[in-house]
Amino acid sequence: MRVKQLAWTPKQGWEVSTPSDNLDSADFVLYFFSPGLNGGLDGLTARLSELAARFPGAPLVGCSTGGEILGDEVFDDSLVAAAIEFESTTVQIAKVRIGADTSHEVGRRLAAEFAADGLRALFVLSDGTGINGSDLIRGLQDVLGGDITITGGLAGDGADFKITHVGAGDAPETGRVAAIGFYGEAVTIGHGSYGGWQPFGPERRITGSNGNVLHTLDNQPALDLYKRYLGDQAEGLPGTALLFPLRIVRPDGGEVVRTIVGTDDATNTMVFAGDLPEGSVAQLMRASFEKLIDGAGEAATIASGEGGAPEGTHLAILVSCIGRKLVLGQRASEEVESVVDVLGDDARTIGFYSYGEISPQARTGTCELHNQTMTITTIGER
Repeated sequence: MRVKQLAWTPKQGWEVSTPSDNLDSADFVLYFFSPGLNGGLDGLTARLSELAARFPGAPLVGCSTGGEILGDEVFDDSLVAAAIEFESTTVQIAKVRIGADTSHEVGRRLAAEFAADGLRALFVLSDGTGINGSDLIRGLQDVLGGDITITGGLAGDGADFKITHVGAGDAPETGRVAAIGFYGEAVTIGHGSYGGWQPFGPERRITGSNGNVLHTLDNQPALDLYKRYLGDQAEGLPGTALLFPLRIVRPDGGEVVRTIVGTDDATNTMVFAGDLPEGSVAQLMRASFEKLIDGAGEAATIASGEGGAPEGTHLAILVSCIGRKLVLGQRASEEVESVVDVLGDDARTIGFYSYGEISPQARTGTCELHNQTMTITTIGER
């Protein structure tokens, strides 16, 4: 397996980060770009054309972000890319429109695009604002079953929560979900996810919700209650909500973190990236620099835990939540450095800041939508 990493920035243009992996062909190219990329959509089209010319015939798969990751650095206003060439593994790329379907049905349609024979894993990139990530995962699993590893993330739009884009062999578009399927016995997949946020304040019961829309907490309008906690910061919703996610403990004992992706003042409701089942307990969370940085390193330890990190050159895809980046600010690169320190020199790291992270739970092995985590997928070959 060989990986070539590249980055485009307005000041430097294209730069190759891994000249030792010198390749001009690839099985696919993974890329992530800032929604404010220099030149707007025309600039993005030009950059993708240049990238395609470097790797003729390789499908380009990627999405918009809240920040880009390459190597041990965090970028803004850039396009980062990794070209991947396997020795024995084969890949399949698929995409579907969201349209009027439920998120569950979107997941089923996407899964149906993949041949079942030999499929080992899916890496999924989804529209970040027009999807219920929990339902999307359930739809995928309905068709694929529980033995296929599913990881990935929801596209970002800085901290604006307005429009996100996903590309799969064509120009990036809104309202789309795409995935890369990995086939064969040679491919090795690792995954790890960890937060580092700490709960605070009173626990409240979710007394009214519909999927990923939260209506009431302790029979009080959820948005009103949340605004009272935020005080002056409520004017910046939904962006300021990234600093104060909710810890959700479901009636079945499962625990996840949820982040707001939209609010509706008319109905006093909040829209989240994933489900909030009625009867669950909700509690506000906050984080410190050190807890988030240590949490990123823990995610890397989990990803390289069972069986260890892949031997030799391998790809490490980092999907971290935009809320972590807002808290860390200029120290965001430290959480990436924490991951690189654990994964070692053979890992070729690329990633983005997202509106939601997709990964199996470390305890249960069941795939879930996460928020406010650093989630890592490692891909290598035996």
